[in-house]
Parts: sequence; structure tokens; C-alpha cells
Amino acid sequence: MVKKRSQLKSISIILQIPVAFWLACIGLLVAFTLTRVIPKPVLPPPSAYIPPPLAIQYLTAGMKNQMASALWIRAMGDLDYCEEKINERDCKGKSWLYHVFNLATEMDPPFEPFFYQMAGLALTVIVSDYAGASVIFDRGVVHHPDYWALTYAAGYHAYFEEQDYVKAGRLYALAAQHGAPTWVGAMAGRLAAEGGDLSLAEQILNSMKAMNIEEKYIERLHERLESVRKREQNRKND
Repeated sequence: MVKKRSQLKSISIILQIPVAFWLACIGLLVAFTLTRVIPKPVLPPPSAYIPPPLAIQYLTAGMKNQMASALWIRAMGDLDYCEEKINERDCKGKSWLYHVFNLATEMDPPFEPFFYQMAGLALTVIVSDYAGASVIFDRGVVHHPDYWALTYAAGYHAYFEEQDYVKAGRLYALAAQHGAPTWVGAMAGRLAAEGGDLSLAEQILNSMKAMNIEEKYIERLHERLESVRKREQNRKND
């Protein structure tokens, strides 16, 4: 009799527990079961990004400049993104990042010269999309020949990646005409006379590192500088 009363008392206590509590328990049990049964979602990789088509510039309803600024902001989050590498160091030309910068500068050609400089450097130094960097630098120099930091960076690209020493000399001379340090003009003369001098390459890289650019650019330039020094040492040993 006592045992029966105890059982009835236990049942009475259980019945007094709010229904919401039991529903919450059932919900937790179901959720736990689903986490074990349903596979985790597979997020699309960055390579799923679709390059923006140039036709977008005709659908901006008179707001090309604003769209160009929005594209620049979008690219800032992926300055080191390369969707397809062709080797350990280099990215396939005309990359996703290039397409974003290309569209931005197509819609707003005068664009800020600093943006041209940073876009070109991101393509040539970080992503190693040399073909894309050539397009952006060339366009930037056309619109801002008096911004010496841009023409200097374009000269770096022409010297190291395009290996067009005459073009690099012209760009450094242009930079010297518009406020670059006096030694830049002397360097332009040496390029015209010697083209391909490794000691000159080391001077260019050191000066690039001294410019006020982000740390990620400095790290890659440091790697390139070490490579130049090794080449110089090997040349002396031969």
C-alpha cells in the first residue's frame, strides 16, 4: 500500500511539470539526433566566385562611380585570393581579382591613383597575376602620370615581371619628373644604359620595401629580394 502511494505521488509530481519543459526536452533530443544523421553542409570554395561581367557597367542607372567604389570595397577582402595557380608561386592570368579591378576602372577610369597603385601591387606582388597587373598599371599611368608612387610601382612591375627594361626606365623617369626622390632619375638612367643589372634590381626592391605599403606586400618583396641576392651570389661564384 505504501509503495503504491509512493508511485502515485511520483506520477503526480511528473504530471505537475509544465508541458513546455517536455516539449523542450523532445526538441533537444530531435536536434541532437539530426546533428548525427544530417551531414554538415559543404560551403562553396572561393573559386565559386563568378567574375563580374563588363556588361554590368551599362546597368548602373547613372551610378557608375558608386558601383566602382563598391567593387573596390569588395576586392579589399580578397586581395590575396588566387582561384587557379599555374605553379607554386604564380596565379593564372586575368584572375577573379583582376576582373573586379578591371570592371571598377572601366566604370570610373579616373579612379583614385592610390587605388590603381594598390590594385596593381596586389596583382603583381601578392597574387602574381602579371598579365592582369600590366593592364591595371598601364591604365592607371595613362590617367595619373603625375602620381609618382603609381608610376614607380608600375616601373617595378615592368622591370621584374614584364622584363621590359626600356619601359621600366621610362616609368622611373616619369616618376622622377613628378616628385620622386632624385635617385629615381639616376636609376632610370642606369636602366636605360644597363637593363637587367642585379644590383639595380636590389636597389629597386629595397626602395619598394621602404614605401608606405601593407605588411603583406613587404613580405613578398622581401622574398623577391632574397631571390635577387642569391642570383647575384651565384653570378659571382660562376
